[in-house]
Amino acid sequence: MNEPATIPTDEPVLVLEGITKTYARGLADPVRVLAGAGLSLHPGEVVALVAPSGAGKSTLLHIAGLLDTPDEGQVLIDGQNMARASDNARTAARRAEIGFVYQFHHLLPELNALENVMLPQLANGTARAAAEARARDLLARVGLSARADHRPAALSGGEQQRVAFCRAMANAPRLLLADEPTGNLDPETSDQVFAVLLDLVRETGLAALIATHNVALAARMDRILRMDGGQVLPG
Repeated sequence: MNEPATIPTDEPVLVLEGITKTYARGLADPVRVLAGAGLSLHPGEVVALVAPSGAGKSTLLHIAGLLDTPDEGQVLIDGQNMARASDNARTAARRAEIGFVYQFHHLLPELNALENVMLPQLANGTARAAAEARARDLLARVGLSARADHRPAALSGGEQQRVAFCRAMANAPRLLLADEPTGNLDPETSDQVFAVLLDLVRETGLAALIATHNVALAARMDRILRMDGGQVLPG
């Protein structure tokens, strides 16, 4: 397991404590996906979450990202327990504090790259001129300035995912959650796109939790966590 070059001293951005989640499948017996899972993530850390399909990593990321609620346990974002917060409070925290990247880019096809990166900022109340300046800056950082006016269908898979990274970073989140962010790309493109993601994260000093099956990518992060039996364990 790779350890950070320095031990973080700042307060954690994300703390999960005693997270449980059970799903009922029709008339079948309920399935407990998470059973007391916990972890902490500090500013500047890039942490890999490695688990086989069905182990609960997507559920854990959804709970950490306030897209789902646990049956039990605490979800602390910058010290505030959001597990039972109101829908409005959770939505506000997602917009201001959390960026998401998925295996599939989920860019809006009718918008160009620039507009896709501007959109979360506009939804968060940023003035249009400021949102455009921020979007152009992010696209420049990932080498896509010349592609800003292209719609997703005109971009390669790697370019689409780089735009998705920029969109996730648009509101300057404190926490980045990524679920197999390069899983839909060929190995060479995956390596290139991950390098871009890592550079963006390192520049901003945010905390990043990245779920991946790719052992080589996981080895490039600061720490590796794995999931087993509904719990999170050191890698």
